Amino acid sequence: MIPQTDFTVETYIENAFEGEELNNLALPWEQWIQTWLKQLESTLPADHSYEVSIRFCSDREIQALNQQYRQKDQPTDVLAFAALEVDLPKTELNEPLYLGDLVISVDTALKQARSQNHSLTIELAWLASHGLLHLLGWDHPDDQRLEQMLSQQAKLLKSVGIIS
Repeated sequence: MIPQTDFTVETYIENAFEGEELNNLALPWEQWIQTWLKQLESTLPADHSYEVSIRFCSDREIQALNQQYRQKDQPTDVLAFAALEVDLPKTELNEPLYLGDLVISVDTALKQARSQNHSLTIELAWLASHGLLHLLGWDHPDDQRLEQMLSQQAKLLKSVGIIS
């Protein structure tokens, strides 16, 4: 893939979570996703603009999606629906390249943040970066690939100042 010098990112955020935990978090998702994609530029399909959506939901909703798409009847922290893995019709030249959808369970993120003794912001960013890597074709079928992916996630969070 050819590295690019400039591109834009459109990020759509949908909060379907009914709790108040996200109300006080004004997180710069579009800025983070753009920075992360610039870090991952060598793995991106060449385009002038990219689009990603993030939906925040409950354990109940993500469990239903996990059952429907992965045949796992349990909640999970993040699901990634990669548009690059399916044959979508070609978009107009001026349309952003649709990378896919991320669905993040805020219930699970809250539990994991507490168990890891860090903030909800760190956990949500961690899950979004993990999902974004999946949208770009990363996977973790074994421990070695998982370690590579976790290392890349840490680099992404450092690049936006979430962790040091």
